[in-house]
Amino acid sequence: MNISSLEIGTVKALDIAVTEDALTVDLTDGRTISAPLAWYPRLLHGTPSERTNWRLVGAGEGGPWPDLDEDISVENLVLGKPSGESQESLKKWLGERKPIHG
Repeated sequence: MNISSLEIGTVKALDIAVTEDALTVDLTDGRTISAPLAWYPRLLHGTPSERTNWRLVGAGEGGPWPDLDEDISVENLVLGKPSGESQESLKKWLGERKPIHG
């Protein structure tokens, strides 16, 4: 699939949903795209409460999850790019997280 820079610049997010295994985004052009949560390890390791604490920014250009220190752009989702975080960085972040009591 060939994606033009014009398409990437004009497509925005309308809504975001995170399940146990996927990140799903409704786009302004009518499409819904989904990516495996494994592509975004911080979301994967987040609690349901942390996963639902997000907001659209930049008129729908992306969404930050402040509790998880994660930002995901619509551009990267459309291009099929997973998180670029290194394993070392992720391990450090996981080690700094407070234990979750269930």
